[in-house]
Amino acid sequence: MTSTNKLCNMPEAVSRYVADGSTVAIEGFTAFICFAAAHEIIRQRKQDLTLCRLTPDLVYDQMIAAGVAGKLIFSYLGNPGVGSLHCIRRAVEDGLPRPLELEEYSHFGMVGRYLAGASNLPFFPLRSYVGSDLPQANPHIRFVDSPYGDGPIAVVPPLQPDVAFVHAQRADAQGNTHLWGLVGVQKEVAFAARQLIVVVEEIVDEAIIRHDPNRTLIPGLIVDAVVHEPFGAHPSYVQGYYDRDNTFYLEWDELSRDQAQTEAWLQEWVYDLPDRATYLRKLGLERLAKLAPGEMWAERVNYGRYA
Repeated sequence: MTSTNKLCNMPEAVSRYVADGSTVAIEGFTAFICFAAAHEIIRQRKQDLTLCRLTPDLVYDQMIAAGVAGKLIFSYLGNPGVGSLHCIRRAVEDGLPRPLELEEYSHFGMVGRYLAGASNLPFFPLRSYVGSDLPQANPHIRFVDSPYGDGPIAVVPPLQPDVAFVHAQRADAQGNTHLWGLVGVQKEVAFAARQLIVVVEEIVDEAIIRHDPNRTLIPGLIVDAVVHEPFGAHPSYVQGYYDRDNTFYLEWDELSRDQAQTEAWLQEWVYDLPDRATYLRKLGLERLAKLAPGEMWAERVNYGRYA
């Protein structure tokens, strides 16, 4: 990989940047959740990871079911719109397949941690923990006196993951990344992470990126690697490329209630498949076609000529 061309495949990216014991973030708020990265981490049998994320979702339920993680830093966990994450519950309640340590925040608390990490600040202040039980459950949430004389205020420590995977619509080979839709904290975690892998539906020419500069949420200068992985966020969605596979979320709720069924699914859909392309072929064109997003185009914008 040269200094300008950062393209690599997912197995290379995971092998190179995810070490045992790493703190890993796979972000995306409902959308842009990079299941392709999670499955490759499982496939390579990484160990003792600390996983951090707003709303752990199915992606971390699968990783924890595979035994790759020993700790979860999060805000709210559940199968969105469905119910519990049964694999995480088994790990916490029964230690299966291994015990799991929890470190819980509110959504804004996690956002604040990423913002502090991205800005290299010692902490992030927020008022929303007053009256909450979370400070009693999490000793990392602390209170300090405001230097402006308006009483105590809660603070949370910075979060700088060793590596983050951010999924987006498109990027050029240098890592300049266009992202639109429900962006969540993709930008914040990208700047907070020590190493950043961008995973995209399309690799485009630099000219396309330059023609729409305000859509470039992530500049190439902070990107370590770019992975081209179409449908890499399935069963979540990518705005304008494919919709959420709601059927999968319902299916996971049923099969993940049983450890043996979960392990059988991991074997069939992760360990026995060499890559994402094979996963998509197994999923089938008919199912993928049902996720077509339709069309609603943005209006053209005139940025004017460059001086």
